[in-house]
Amino acid sequence: MEIKRVGVIGAGQMGNGIAHVFALAGYEVLLNDVSKTALEAAPGIIGGNLDRQVARGRITEEERDRALGQIEIAPEIATIGAADLVIEAATEREELKHKIFASLAPHLAEHTILTSNTSSISITRLASQTDRPERFMGLHFMNPVPVMQLVELIRGIATDEPTYKTMAAVVTKLGKTYSSAEDFPAFIVNRILVPMINEAVYTLYEGVGTVSSIDTSMKLGANHPMGPLELGDFIGLDTCLAIMNVLHEGLADTKYRPCPLLVKYVEAGWLGRKTQRGFYDYRSGTPVPTR
Repeated sequence: MEIKRVGVIGAGQMGNGIAHVFALAGYEVLLNDVSKTALEAAPGIIGGNLDRQVARGRITEEERDRALGQIEIAPEIATIGAADLVIEAATEREELKHKIFASLAPHLAEHTILTSNTSSISITRLASQTDRPERFMGLHFMNPVPVMQLVELIRGIATDEPTYKTMAAVVTKLGKTYSSAEDFPAFIVNRILVPMINEAVYTLYEGVGTVSSIDTSMKLGANHPMGPLELGDFIGLDTCLAIMNVLHEGLADTKYRPCPLLVKYVEAGWLGRKTQRGFYDYRSGTPVPTR
């Protein structure tokens, strides 16, 4: 089927980025969020990100203006039901995602494809609570969405072939590359990446190195563009912890046990860049290690 109108639920960092790339690719975008503040801020945030692409010569001013014109703010979730494709990009909490899909159900067209941008939660389980598990799959974008090239496509056990092929074509139209992942906890990228961050936290917790020495070692010794603790702050330590919990519970292997220090940072509300404190303190404008 041809996708023309896309509904994005969640106007946070991921949702804004997803709306941005779909609008730039020529899709009509309906952007929804329970937060009126987030919805009001979204056009300005997306516009600023488009302006940066113009300044870098990646898009023209005409393309920026056209993309902004493709995005419609949709405060009522019923409006999203008119979309050909719905992308849920809410907080990484399974009960919240189930609630969102349940509220959408009465408003959906028969042909609408449902997807989740979840980074770790079972697609099969999410799909099973909807009226269309065969037209449901995982569409996992990387952060920041306008910059990162990869999208993970995850089929649930019931996802049919036409849905998969449709979404593969959509990702290609966005100018991105897709990888197919089986529906196991955290899929491919986060199954590998987040345990590495968790191990870096253990390395800090056990006193093997400081925040600076761990990040410097991985940047200069493994040629990583960003150290693992810096990356954890960028992703959000609450998100990292949520993914580790999904891995630990879903695979029942002690190697996925979240580091107690990671738990402690999340309990303190030190979640990384979004709260201005994590493994680094960002409040002065220059990141300063907190340990």
